[in-house]
Amino acid sequence: MNLLDHFKKINTFVFDMDGVLTDGALFVVENSQPVRRMNIKDGYAIQLAIKKGYKIIVISGSISDAVVTRLNGLGVKDVYMKVEEKATHLDNILKENNTGLNEVLFMGDDLPDYAAMKIVGLPCSPADAAAEIKEIAKYISPLNGGHGCVRDVIEKVLKLNGHWQHETGIASR
Repeated sequence: MNLLDHFKKINTFVFDMDGVLTDGALFVVENSQPVRRMNIKDGYAIQLAIKKGYKIIVISGSISDAVVTRLNGLGVKDVYMKVEEKATHLDNILKENNTGLNEVLFMGDDLPDYAAMKIVGLPCSPADAAAEIKEIAKYISPLNGGHGCVRDVIEKVLKLNGHWQHETGIASR
């Protein structure tokens, strides 16, 4: 099967937080929680995908109230933090939603994502992912985590399905 055929089947995106939605850096500020940086272009793609009927899920082993607030503001309702067993958690979510594994793209960057990536139809990684993750990824974005890799995969799926809109309202392919 052609790689683009895998992208065309996707209706559910699952993203890790640190190293995928963020660049993995933590800014430690005096008397405050660590600060993360996210990409505005990733945010645009996320909210557009949701408007077009795609499901976005975020599963992270860490926690950040600020990231949850940002994601909720984009329309992401399925945000799961402090998840130790991502594959089990994801499998339960997909069963509850009657979602087939071939309809799911999971983008992860490090070893805690490995098992979850192994169960989905389209495992993906940012360019700066751990070597073990790149080995199992069917697609490696040319972009690093927190620097547009999320938009990269969402844009591919939406374009292949005629859902990527220019300001003119014309779907691009």
